[in-house]
Amino acid sequence: MFTPEGPTLRELAVQALSSVEHGYDLLAPKFDRTPFRTPDTLLDAVVHAAGPLGPFGTGLDICCGTGAGVGVLRRLCDERVVGVDFSAGMLAAAKDATGSAVPDDVPDAPGARGPRGAPAVHWVRADARALPLAPVFDLAVSFGAFGHFLPAERPALFAQARAALRPGGLFVFPVPAPPRVGSKLYWALWGFDTAMRLRNLVWRPPFVMYYRTFRLPEVLDELAGAGFTTSVLPLSGLGLRPDGSPRCALVVARTA
Repeated sequence: MFTPEGPTLRELAVQALSSVEHGYDLLAPKFDRTPFRTPDTLLDAVVHAAGPLGPFGTGLDICCGTGAGVGVLRRLCDERVVGVDFSAGMLAAAKDATGSAVPDDVPDAPGARGPRGAPAVHWVRADARALPLAPVFDLAVSFGAFGHFLPAERPALFAQARAALRPGGLFVFPVPAPPRVGSKLYWALWGFDTAMRLRNLVWRPPFVMYYRTFRLPEVLDELAGAGFTTSVLPLSGLGLRPDGSPRCALVVARTA
């Protein structure tokens, strides 16, 4: 699962026994060499599906990590892109990856241009549950971060995403189909979540990361409660399950 340049078992153990923020600060320099980074095939599929929903001027990556989703926004947006994360280490790795020279914490500044004419990126360190941003964005995305929020926290998270969007703005994110009950992946995710719950019972600070708490019907209801209208687009390019349903879908939430 890991390349020789990735984190060692000891490094992963130290990260797992840390808080979420400090754990990702530690993991950040090697994060892109782990299987936790969103794969390029998924990023490309989101670009392909979201592109026709535009055009988009401004983009926001919520919980941007090392910037994989920012790369999606730079392909979809014409003016400026902002990446938000509460881990200073992940933001530092993201800056190194993009080579952006735009100053931090100025998301409303005029849109500078980056390499090959793509919008340059502004980086903001903030908690996604309290975004310090005005409603100036046309498109918000998030990749692989929702497991870090307990179900009770999601309504506030979605309300923050909505508050950062202009009227008619979109909040989009991919959701994989749940694994078949009894499959290897089903038991692997069940085992991981169980281990995390046990870890958080006996160790402080907690490290919140659960794979089986993000259920699409509940998420769509929560988005509606935050003021979005929702639809779900199949990401058919990522393959189909034996019953013909897509392996992954794109949630599209639109503000009024």
